[in-house]
Amino acid sequence: MPEGDTLFRTAAGLRPYLVGRRVTAARARRPGPQVERIVGTTIEAVDSQGKNLLIRFDNGLELRTHLRMNGSWHRYRPGERWRRPEARARLVIEVPGAVAVCFDAPVVELFDLRAEALHPALAGLGPDLLDPAFDGDAADEVIRRLRDPSRSAMTISAALLDQRALAGIGNIWRNETLFVERTDPLATVASLDDAHLRRLVATARRLLVESAAGAPGRSPMTVYGRSGRPCRRCGTLIRSAPLPTEIPRTTYWCPRCQRGKA
Repeated sequence: MPEGDTLFRTAAGLRPYLVGRRVTAARARRPGPQVERIVGTTIEAVDSQGKNLLIRFDNGLELRTHLRMNGSWHRYRPGERWRRPEARARLVIEVPGAVAVCFDAPVVELFDLRAEALHPALAGLGPDLLDPAFDGDAADEVIRRLRDPSRSAMTISAALLDQRALAGIGNIWRNETLFVERTDPLATVASLDDAHLRRLVATARRLLVESAAGAPGRSPMTVYGRSGRPCRRCGTLIRSAPLPTEIPRTTYWCPRCQRGKA
């Protein structure tokens, strides 16, 4: 599943070609939203929020896509051949000079911008780690949400994936964050003090920001996808185990550096 850094880069890539331009045509695969309502409007913003991509129009409508495991956005020149079959296009938006196509996304919806504050998938999101305005107060709010009784008995590995606590982090960066901070992925939230949680939040944000910016010279993954290979820090073999969630995820960790059970 694309993480917040991927959506951030996607929004940044679409923005110069869409914002300020009038929608000349739009279509969605049925069943789907009535996107003909955006034809003739001007696109005011293209933003990411956690793992959601949001496009706002000057008539007060907002388009939300969630890519889940297989979705992606592409941008083409008018008449350019698409890199995926047209049958896989869930949404197509045409503006002068560009065609934006969303392939394979399971979630494509159009709603009134005024309803965003009540939207079930957006209103409950925790602070977005990639929000440029993310600050100490936002970090405090993340800690407060992690300390919610509903999460206290959760493993920290599972809690970091809870978008209601902090938005944007996914399987790659929660594994890498836990390794950087030498944190046992099986430790419960309740067993970690606030200072430790604050370090995790800061590191997760740093890794996401660096990835979203395409930071040059980034080191290769330390634990993610490296099960059975030696730890880059101590040489111990990296372990992995499934994380029981609605969408299957895998936890990777070094049993020595992160004090996990051998």
